Amino acid sequence: MKIASLQPSVSIILDRLGCLDQLVACTRYCLAAVPALRGRSLVTVRDSWSTTAEELLAVRPEIVIASVPYRNESLAAILKAGVPVLALAPHSLRDIEQDIRLIAAIAAAEARGEQIVAWMQSEIGAVRQQTAGLRPRPLVYCEEWGKPLIHSQLWVQEMVEAAGGRFLGSAGSVTSPEAVAEADPEVVIAAWCGAGDRVPLDKIAGRSGWAAMRAVRQGRVYCIADELLNTPAPTLVDGLKALTEALHPQTFGTSSPGTSGKIHRLNWNRSR
Repeated sequence: MKIASLQPSVSIILDRLGCLDQLVACTRYCLAAVPALRGRSLVTVRDSWSTTAEELLAVRPEIVIASVPYRNESLAAILKAGVPVLALAPHSLRDIEQDIRLIAAIAAAEARGEQIVAWMQSEIGAVRQQTAGLRPRPLVYCEEWGKPLIHSQLWVQEMVEAAGGRFLGSAGSVTSPEAVAEADPEVVIAAWCGAGDRVPLDKIAGRSGWAAMRAVRQGRVYCIADELLNTPAPTLVDGLKALTEALHPQTFGTSSPGTSGKIHRLNWNRSR
């Protein structure tokens, strides 16, 4: 099967499946997320939002796999040109597991897909068991975007709860600095889409009314790299481990290999 991947999550899943040889095109973001792709002769195309039928027809894929966020008009044009499209829109961890199975079926790697899903379930279950008895369970504000302020997605809420925290607000909804300040979270997690690990924590802590929040006063404002929380792929397991470090530093204070260098904490003395 000749596959064109329009999102890093798709390429990561194909990598874990051992099916990178089926890729004929991917995005530059895929090259950043999957180092093994960089030495391959792949056509680089635009992502699910801005790709065109013309650039994809040039590489003649048998299927295009896209994932949120995507623009319906772009995908409709690809379909109209006669290329099958699988458009993924996961909300929960269970949805992500089903998407892994779907991609595995397309790549004729169903058994490996089941192994990956079982591994994710085992890893998440182990963390949930480790945090089950931890008290207190801190109130956590997770931010997917900063202007406007947007709460992280449902799967991040599920991960926060597995990590022994309480998720503030409604997953995926828009909020305001005033509403967050009033809720007074104990931990702030910033994982902005597309920002990697470059979220300006000083600016976040300096928002109006936030200096008095427990999270800011105690320096518990963190940036967790975008790909660990926002990419619906097996890499979420490393995101979960980063969350446990942020929520329970005394218990999970040593960075695991998958999170090394991808979680940063506010220098709280500068925000006093």
